[in-house]
Amino acid sequence: MDTQVLIIGAGPTGLTLALDLARRGVPFRIVDASPAPYAGSRGKGLQPRSIEVFHDLGVIEPVLASGRFHVRMRGYEGREVVREWDMHEGRHPTADRPYASTMIIPQFRVEQILREALPAGTVEYGTPLTSFTQDHDGVTAIIGSETVRVRYLVGCDGGKSFVRKRLGVQFVGETWEDQRMLIGDVRVSGLDREFWHGWARDGKWLGLCPLPGTDLYQFQATGDGEPSLELFRQIVRERTGLDDVVVHDATWTSLYRTNIRMVDQFRVGRVFLAGDAAHVHSPAGGQGMNTGIQDAYNLGWKLGMETLLDTYEAERKPVAEWLLGMTTAIMLSGKPFEQRGDETLQLSLSYRTSDGPGLQAGDRMPDGVTEQGRIFDLLRGPDFVTLELPDGPVLVRPDGYVAAIGRDAIDAYFGAAPVTQLHHRRVAARAAA
Repeated sequence: MDTQVLIIGAGPTGLTLALDLARRGVPFRIVDASPAPYAGSRGKGLQPRSIEVFHDLGVIEPVLASGRFHVRMRGYEGREVVREWDMHEGRHPTADRPYASTMIIPQFRVEQILREALPAGTVEYGTPLTSFTQDHDGVTAIIGSETVRVRYLVGCDGGKSFVRKRLGVQFVGETWEDQRMLIGDVRVSGLDREFWHGWARDGKWLGLCPLPGTDLYQFQATGDGEPSLELFRQIVRERTGLDDVVVHDATWTSLYRTNIRMVDQFRVGRVFLAGDAAHVHSPAGGQGMNTGIQDAYNLGWKLGMETLLDTYEAERKPVAEWLLGMTTAIMLSGKPFEQRGDETLQLSLSYRTSDGPGLQAGDRMPDGVTEQGRIFDLLRGPDFVTLELPDGPVLVRPDGYVAAIGRDAIDAYFGAAPVTQLHHRRVAARAAA
């Protein structure tokens, strides 16, 4: 074998998987057909659960330094502010939920942070996957002009995924041809960067959201046509009615078509699909980038042990089904920027197999403070961790979800699951005084 895992696509999903495999010492390569890193903001909402993932992966400091919480929205009629609000009003950090609301951070900055956490030159740009076949022992792939032999291949190559199409996996769903949006990253004068600005006129909407750590705004507008600087300028003039709000430059533009689709299989043999390659949906609710990050986080530790790989589809497919339903409901509500429900934060997503009160196997392990330190810090790393809590032991999976509660259940888990206790730590975690 040339390497253990070949990752196709270096967006947030592929980079998260690469960083997770790197800390496990799992050999991998990550390739991307594009000649250079992605330059657009596209996904700009990082949900609390994804921020927790980045805490575990050791990149939390640059993430927090690069984004903003509680960006207030302003609705206008021309120059007049008619409404001002916070989609996450009243959500503040607590001991068990240290990241309580959505962070605004451009996708290109998220990708940059993840790339910089890997050794220089890890991502191989300008290296398209052009063919692959698989057999019982591995996958043979052609990347660029090279033929490589790997144990596993993971398609993180977006909504138009070559890997998915080559596998012949069905992408079930629909395209809403009448739901299109122009988006881009622009430089604008005449606006306060403290607010996300919005105008609605004659059923047409325009939003300009400041991107933290940059001099850019993300431009969002209902409409169609070939995206261009001149079209963006025209839309701003028409929908604001103002001549002192001026678009000076556009560094990235795109036309978004609403697709609501997901695969019927997340795995075919030794090939896996993750992120937009597996599911695409309405942008309402800011879920896409986050769900891909968490697909990768679920798959990484299983690839590292080469066990429990069938549970990847079993756990992530129901999440994708829920995601498509939730984001579609937000879009159809006609109020995509109103107060958000807790479900958009992705903190309540669970892999439970049975119901019951309180913390259960399959739930996200909450944060907290103990005499030994913060729980999330005690869990950081690639291992299973048994927290010896005052109420009894809790076994936590490498992705931060509870595997078992209580001594008998933990023993039974290790006895039944094909996992090795060589990747297991025990931590006494008495409550802080």
